[in-house]
Amino acid sequence: MTGITSLRTRIVWSYGVLIVLVVVMLGSLFGTLVWNYYYSSAVSSVLQRAQTEAALHNRMIADEPMKEKARYMLQNMTVGTAHLQLLTGSGAIVIDSDGFGGGGATLDTPDVRQAMAHDRGIWRGRDPITNERIIAVTLPVKEGNRVTAMFRYTASLVTLDRIIRNILWLTVLVGSFVVLLFFTMSVLIANRIARPIRNLTKVAEKMAEGDWSRRAALHDRDEIGRLADTLNTMASELTRREKLKEDFISSISHELRTPLTSIKGWSETLASGDPTDVEELNMGLTIIDRETERLSGLVEDLLDFSKLYAKSTVLHPETLDIRRTLGETLRQFEARGQRESVAIRGDIGDVPLLAKVDADRMKQVFINVLDNALKFTPKGGSINVNAGQEEGFVRMSIRDSGIGIPPEDLPHVTEKFYKGSSQRSGSGLGLAICKEIVELHGGDFRLESVVDVGTTVTIRLPLLTEVQQQVE
Repeated sequence: MTGITSLRTRIVWSYGVLIVLVVVMLGSLFGTLVWNYYYSSAVSSVLQRAQTEAALHNRMIADEPMKEKARYMLQNMTVGTAHLQLLTGSGAIVIDSDGFGGGGATLDTPDVRQAMAHDRGIWRGRDPITNERIIAVTLPVKEGNRVTAMFRYTASLVTLDRIIRNILWLTVLVGSFVVLLFFTMSVLIANRIARPIRNLTKVAEKMAEGDWSRRAALHDRDEIGRLADTLNTMASELTRREKLKEDFISSISHELRTPLTSIKGWSETLASGDPTDVEELNMGLTIIDRETERLSGLVEDLLDFSKLYAKSTVLHPETLDIRRTLGETLRQFEARGQRESVAIRGDIGDVPLLAKVDADRMKQVFINVLDNALKFTPKGGSINVNAGQEEGFVRMSIRDSGIGIPPEDLPHVTEKFYKGSSQRSGSGLGLAICKEIVELHGGDFRLESVVDVGTTVTIRLPLLTEVQQQVE
C-alpha cells in the first residue's frame, strides 16, 4: 500500500513540478514581452514626438535669447499629451508647457546628463519634482558645439503601469488556474494508474498466500490491462500445473507402491514357505526381479526428470552414425515384440547419418519411445521405424498402429507430470524426458496421433555437414 501511494505521489509531483516550471517559464516570457512592448512603445512615441518637434523648431530658435525660446515654445510647441519643459544648458528649469517657471530648480536626471553629453537623453523613472513615474526624452539646442538650451518631453506612466500591472495579474491568475487544472488532471491520471496496480497487488498477495482462484479485473486493454491478463494466465497455468503435480504425485505413489507391495509380499511368502518348493521359489524370485526392475525404471525416470528440470544434465556428445544406436535399440526390442505379437520393422537405409549426440541419452530416447509404442499397440499390430535425411537434419520416425492419443491429451503428453487419460502404468515422465533430451541436442520432438489408428513420433537432430565432419 505504501509503495502504491509513493508511486502516485511521485507521479503527481513529477507532473506538478513540470507544469509549474512550464507555466512559470511561459508566464515570465509573456510578462517580459508585454513589459517590453508597452514600455518600448511609450518610449518610441515620446521620442518620435520629441524628434519631430526638434526637427521643426530647433533651427529657428537656436540663436534666440532664452526668453524668446520660452515664448516660442509656449506658442508653438505645447500641442499634444506630452509635458514639455525648457531647460538651460546646465539643466535649470526655465519654464514648462503649463507656463510655470522652475523657480531656479535644476534637474540632474539621467536623460538631462545624456543630452548634455550626446544628442539626446532617454530615461524612465520617478520624477524628482512630482514623484510619479515618467518617461523623459531630453533633446539639446546647440550653437555650434555648445548646448544653449534643452527641451525635455515627459509622459506619465501611471496609466501604463496600471495596464501592465493588470495584465501581469491576469497572467498570474491564468497561470495559477492552469497549474491547478493540470495538478487535478495529474491526480486523476495517477489514480487511474495506481488503482489497477493496487488491485493487481492485492490479487498477487492472495496468490502468494496460495489462493490461485483469485483473478485480476481487466479494466483497459493497455499495458496494465495486459499485465492483469498475463497474471490471470499465469494463475490459470500454475493452477493447472499444480493439479497435474498433485495427480502425478498420486499416480507415482501408486506406481511405487505396487512393486513394493509385490516384493514385500513375495519376500514374506518365500521366507515363511517351504524352501524345497522349487516352483514357488522360482515364481517368487521371477516376480521380485520383474518388480525390482520396474521400480528401478521409475526411480531412473524421477532422477532424469529432476536433472533435466534443474538444467543440470551434462551431455557427452560424440560424432556417430545415429543408425547404429537406433539399430541396437531395434534389435533389443525385437524379442519383446515377438513375445507380445507385435511386428517391429526397421528401414534405416544404408547411408550414414552422422550427428553429434550423447549416445546413451539418445538410446534412452529410443527405448522410451519404442516402449510406449509397444505398451499401447495391441497384439497383431505393427511398429515401423524409419530414418533418413531432411533439410540438414537426421529425421527418425516411429509409427505404431496402437490405440492413439485423444485430441485433448495430444498437446500435453510431453508436458511435465502429464499422464493423460490412459490408465496404463508408468511415471508419466517418459515423453517429457525424451523431448527435453532431444531439444538439448538442438533438435525437435513431435507427435502426431489419431485415435484407434496409431501414433507417429518424429525426432529430428542436426545433421553434420562434410565441413563439420572434417573439423571434427
